[in-house]
Amino acid sequence: MSDDWELERIRLKKMRELLGAGREEKGVVIAKPVKVTDADFDEMVSKYPVVVVDFWAEWCGPCHAIAPIIEELAEEYAGKVVFMKLNVDENPRTAARFGIMSIPTLMIFVNGKPVDAIVGAVPKPMIEAKLRRYL
Repeated sequence: MSDDWELERIRLKKMRELLGAGREEKGVVIAKPVKVTDADFDEMVSKYPVVVVDFWAEWCGPCHAIAPIIEELAEEYAGKVVFMKLNVDENPRTAARFGIMSIPTLMIFVNGKPVDAIVGAVPKPMIEAKLRRYL
């Protein structure tokens, strides 16, 4: 019976990992951008103290240019900032709600409230400088 319980515990842990870091239990350090949608946006942004949402689209060249920077920052700021990605074509309600007119737009949320934004593909040091204000 004990072996069955241990196997089930391991299976559940692996399932949580496969479902995505943003949906894992509190206390888990998230080191990769988490995909969010219109359906779960408010819940996910409110779940963490400091969040950066990358509003992007598949067809957007500058969005692809900035994606590796977002990946690096998610890793470097893991435990301090949670990075999320919202595809504006697939999730138009949230993009419209926040007045996203140009992409990429990085919006910074503190305790679930938008506090700042960066529009366009900017260098990593510019993102970090703005982000440090909220840490």
